[in-house]
Amino acid sequence: MKSRSVLITGGAGFIGSHLVRLFVNKYPEYKIYNLDALTYAGNLENLKDIESKLNYTFIKGDINDAAFISSLFDRYKFDSVIHLAAESHVDRSIKNPMAFIRTNIIGTINLLDACKKNWDNDYHNNRFHHISTDEVYGTLGSEGLFEETTAYSPNSPYSASKASSDHFVRAYGETYNLPYVITNCSNNYGPNQFPEKLIPLFINNIINKQPLPVYGDGNYTRDWLYVVDHARAIDLVFHDADNFKTYNIGGLNEWKNIDLVNLLCELMDKKLDNNPETSKQLITFVKDRPGHDLRYAIDASLIKKELNWEPLVNFEQGLELTIDWYFENKLWLNNITDGSYKEYYKEQYTE
Repeated sequence: MKSRSVLITGGAGFIGSHLVRLFVNKYPEYKIYNLDALTYAGNLENLKDIESKLNYTFIKGDINDAAFISSLFDRYKFDSVIHLAAESHVDRSIKNPMAFIRTNIIGTINLLDACKKNWDNDYHNNRFHHISTDEVYGTLGSEGLFEETTAYSPNSPYSASKASSDHFVRAYGETYNLPYVITNCSNNYGPNQFPEKLIPLFINNIINKQPLPVYGDGNYTRDWLYVVDHARAIDLVFHDADNFKTYNIGGLNEWKNIDLVNLLCELMDKKLDNNPETSKQLITFVKDRPGHDLRYAIDASLIKKELNWEPLVNFEQGLELTIDWYFENKLWLNNITDGSYKEYYKEQYTE
């Protein structure tokens, strides 16, 4: 297998760290560059186990800085980009849409421009893999699934910014023949996830006997995908998909929020040796957020048919693995919740 110079953006985040680890370990002949701004969700403690690998380089920087991005391409001669860097929390997008416009739209365009400038016109050895979300499709009723051909209908500032970035990637493919692939995934869960998302937030709150805030009536439905299965899918699409293709990546695993929370409470009570129903007493229904999509569900049949991918971890198994990881990594969780994880970069990378 030939060597490649691969830039992975957002590689210190939740999904990114799992992907970086997979690529560094699986492809020792590749040079893997992890670019992350280390905002609140980027944590280099996620990658302690590979930081000394010879084929791995971490770069602190912001995709919003076009000149900086251009200088990186000049220096490292990236032949491929896997683009995960994004503002991704819906609630934050409602409070501050402009941050999502800057990172998710302008940051993506900065990367596309650098690729267009630095890659040869035939693009034979190049690929831009854009990681997106099922939220660009809007909301579903009680039936139906999102397909790759489903019309975009985003309802939050977050999903609107991701939809825009998807359109720009396709536009650069159409206008400049820039070789891309796009993947739209469902809700990820698993180890290393920042505890603002539902599952790690509730694990942490149950441990600390804090309320479990559930929006509305709790009947919002999501498809859940174990993060390691997602990393496997990205690997397959990056290496084996044809250019200009889009694949939906789903867990085939729909849960209403309230049912998920009840299951999580039951598993946590067993883990904590609590009396049954103890954690369920912490459930608190709170005011719904604006523009809340009722249901997301992905049809992942195309990636199974063309690339032979399907999720290997069922939800109960994945949830047990996730809970166990947080219990075994309480220091990581404490460092996240008190902010001290930010000191790791200074200790490791600052002279």
